Amino acid sequence: MTEFVDFLGEVFRNFGSVQARKMFSGYGLYHEGIMFGLVADETLYLKVDQTTARYFEVKGLSQFEYSRKGKVIKMSYYQAPEEIFDDSEEAAKWARLAFEAAFRGKKRTKKATSEQE
Repeated sequence: MTEFVDFLGEVFRNFGSVQARKMFSGYGLYHEGIMFGLVADETLYLKVDQTTARYFEVKGLSQFEYSRKGKVIKMSYYQAPEEIFDDSEEAAKWARLAFEAAFRGKKRTKKATSEQE
């Protein structure tokens, strides 16, 4: 793991236990088995959905995107606000927003899967 990824455990100490798992060229951040964040190029991105994306957009935070076969793919993760790195209460607030978005997404996915069966 990188120093930055290790540091995130301290950043989110008021949120709870966070595990980092290597994935592709970065890391996924998990809480209670649900991925709520990702780290790419030493930048932290947090999960969003229709309910929470506006909090990130109003702060002018950028959406995670990558290029694949000449196309830009945008994912439902936005850059974390800088203030979370200096304020563990702020970090916990933003982590909860991301975790709740990830949890809602997981519930929708489970529901859609069970409806198809």
